[in-house]
Amino acid sequence: MARVKLRYAPGDDTVETGVKKRPHKWKNEQPIYKQLMDEIIGGILERSYPEGEMLPSVRGLAELYDVNPLTAAKAYRELQREGFIETLRGEGLIVKAGIHGNLLKRERARFMKEEWPHLRARLARMELDVKALFAAD
Repeated sequence: MARVKLRYAPGDDTVETGVKKRPHKWKNEQPIYKQLMDEIIGGILERSYPEGEMLPSVRGLAELYDVNPLTAAKAYRELQREGFIETLRGEGLIVKAGIHGNLLKRERARFMKEEWPHLRARLARMELDVKALFAAD
């Protein structure tokens, strides 16, 4: 299992893992730790954080996203509570095996329930057909 080391050179915004530092504009409507959880879940879905691989340390994550370490720790605690990540005693945190498929199902269901109805209504208002959109590419 690969260890994640976060070291920054002056003027360099990448880490040894190839992950770019991610300065963020956090939204006021939702706590930052929840938005950070969404970012990590997005990374798991995009396979930036593959199953079974080490995640950045709490301090590393805080530095990566420019947040307080307590915020990063809370995001990790919640992800662990939800069963997305697990602790390897003395090692750190890893993405739980098999979680990618579960997250994909969850995100698809959430999209279909929360986002698709609004998107479909907007397409209808603009008299756009989904098939025509794909044909335009």
